[in-house]
Amino acid sequence: MDGNETVDRSDADRADRTDRDGAADTDTDADVSDTDTATNGDQAAAAGDSDGDGTMPGVPDPEPQESDVPEDVRKYARFKKMDGAQYDRVNDFLRDRTYITAREWAIARLCSDFRTETGVEMTKIGENLPELVPFMTDTYSPQAVNQARSSFEDKVRTAGATFLYGAMCDFFTAEELDDVMYEATEVAKFLLEVEGVDLSVEEELEAEERISSVMREVREASEELRAEEELQDAE
Repeated sequence: MDGNETVDRSDADRADRTDRDGAADTDTDADVSDTDTATNGDQAAAAGDSDGDGTMPGVPDPEPQESDVPEDVRKYARFKKMDGAQYDRVNDFLRDRTYITAREWAIARLCSDFRTETGVEMTKIGENLPELVPFMTDTYSPQAVNQARSSFEDKVRTAGATFLYGAMCDFFTAEELDDVMYEATEVAKFLLEVEGVDLSVEEELEAEERISSVMREVREASEELRAEEELQDAE
């Protein structure tokens, strides 16, 4: 063979390799194209599933849930005048004028309003406390509601005994007792007004007359008691 023959064979080999490489590239491109098509088809199917309403075939849609708040709770409007009030400020106001806390005040009123023939609805009060009273932000267990109710009752009884003792032991004059009663009445009336209780003039006069009547009975009983003691000392 001469040199020219060698060159011709090399050129032919290169042409053959180029054809094979081109065919391989074409096959590879076809495989990639098929893979992309399949992938795009899967993605389109998945997108179609996602764009749907997400319900399962043959399974009915769940019914929309009704509000869990009882109707009487939604309509309760005792403390609407306290919207936006902070617990600490309400508590400070009560501490300055009464023995009770804001928690005891609110729950005492609720126990009065949510009383049935079988007793107080403590579970309803506790579970819906933030809905019922704007300045109460946490729910309470029935036990916590009962504890606050019991605390309120104990303080009223203690305050009542303290007041009556002061009235019966002659610590106050009749005029001073009238002043004490007036101040107490004004605070009580203010709290009732905040709760949304509308007292008519007749109701106010009736309440004041009942209190005055009780106070007259207290003074008369105190005078009789002192008279008996003086009689026993004389004997």
